[in-house]
Amino acid sequence: MNFDLTQGQQEIIRRAGEFAERHVAPRAVAIDRTGEFPRDLFQAAAAAGLAGLNVPVAYGGGGQGVLACVGAIEEVSRRCASSGAILLVHNLLVCEAVSTVGSEHQRDAVLRKLASGEWLGAFALAEPEAGSDLSSLQTTAARIASGYRLSGAKAWVTNGTSADAFVVFAKTGDAGLTAFLVERTRGGVRVGTRTESLGVCGSGCCELVLDGCEIPAENRLGAEGDGIRIASRALDTGRIGVAAQAIGIGRACLEQALDYARTRRQGGQAIGEFQAVQWMLADMATDIDAARLLTWKAASARDQGLACTLESAVAKLTASEAAVRASGKGMQVLGSRGYSRQHSMERFFRDSKVTEIDLGSSDIQRLTIAAQILA
Repeated sequence: MNFDLTQGQQEIIRRAGEFAERHVAPRAVAIDRTGEFPRDLFQAAAAAGLAGLNVPVAYGGGGQGVLACVGAIEEVSRRCASSGAILLVHNLLVCEAVSTVGSEHQRDAVLRKLASGEWLGAFALAEPEAGSDLSSLQTTAARIASGYRLSGAKAWVTNGTSADAFVVFAKTGDAGLTAFLVERTRGGVRVGTRTESLGVCGSGCCELVLDGCEIPAENRLGAEGDGIRIASRALDTGRIGVAAQAIGIGRACLEQALDYARTRRQGGQAIGEFQAVQWMLADMATDIDAARLLTWKAASARDQGLACTLESAVAKLTASEAAVRASGKGMQVLGSRGYSRQHSMERFFRDSKVTEIDLGSSDIQRLTIAAQILA
């Protein structure tokens, strides 16, 4: 495969890197320690053209594909995994869903606000009991004269504490699962407090309760019963984004470990001259490079309109486990300093773990891969 990036893709990645260095990096520690949702950083990202990257130009977006998005997500996640998660969900789950299955009215009214950064999007799929098992979701959407009445609870809604619009999945009787756009201002929408978590603490993750929330029929995304198809496509695309987030975290681990290995001296020499340290650094670099290639392969498949269930699962599994290994090896290279909160390695260690869980655990990815190759 040809992985030469276009000039436009290179420019987006460069711009994302500059944005992350200038705006995100100085705030990363505070975001982690306070759990603050950095809405102002999202607005700055939108001003830099990083919200709605994959939205068609006709609706105010960047007109790019998934590959450009994952490049930007990697750069931002390298500085702050929470900020990377915010862009991941907004672009690859919410904007992508409205772009691909939204009506002309939804694209014109909603997509423009998402692309400009006026609105922040959230993806409400998982539930407290069902997780992201599509067959076990319990939220319902009952037909009423004016449209639908939604009832149920969603869990682990990234961006939820600050989102203006939610893509919600609910059961519509015999029709099966259906997707809806739900504005935060609707009656019956109750946004919970921030979910306390080990890492990625500033991503605004929370519970969303729909207590008889009434929405017009025009808020339905796609046809009744199309929810499983829409959710499955979104999960495939989102997993590529999680892989990019993991690569960004892994890069940060490697860069900090390399810097320390070059400057920390023991026995009259830099510890980077010790073979044991060199092996750990080599493993980290190899893992990250391999994960990026697999992630770009999956993103390229999606941009070509090809099925990418296998590729996205392979990329997410490889990248997330590479990030966890990189954070562990990085902490080992730094020793007690890596364990100290005075250094960022312990944050990378905590942040990396969620990439093995988000949008389907590593075990789920292995089952998906097995099902695909055995079919």
